[in-house]
Amino acid sequence: MTIRAATEDDIDAIRLVAKRSWETDYPEILTRETIDAGVEDWYAREQIVDALVPARSLLLVADHDDSVVGFAHATWSSDEHEGYILRLYVHPDHRRQGVGSELLERIRADLSSDGVERLNAMVLAENEPGITFYEQFGFEFVDEAQTTIGGDSYRENRYVLE
Repeated sequence: MTIRAATEDDIDAIRLVAKRSWETDYPEILTRETIDAGVEDWYAREQIVDALVPARSLLLVADHDDSVVGFAHATWSSDEHEGYILRLYVHPDHRRQGVGSELLERIRADLSSDGVERLNAMVLAENEPGITFYEQFGFEFVDEAQTTIGGDSYRENRYVLE
């Protein structure tokens, strides 16, 4: 497996990983319509292209046998020495194989080299596997906010690693 910077050629694969992850992780929380609308909103081509600009964000993909099996998207503030993992998803068929761990470690290393000392991770409050994932790496719950998916509001937790 290779962790690399995403390119425009990865957009469809990123959208697919996000959609399959949401379908697997939130079947009782998000309707199919909400998932479709959320993917169109959060992962619109323009949004992903904007995330490819290195000065603004870091978008990495995990590539296995020439297929994208996961991705991570983070932003940071050098002035505040703070980074934000906005999304980290692994296709359900490739979970429990170290993909998420490798993406997280690469995000941490890349942001650390940019002076980030504090890392925030956002995860829906109902996403138990996501919460467990971050907690196993030492992230601690800090607060809760609201996020919008497909026009509906959902609780989102923020975890921090100092």
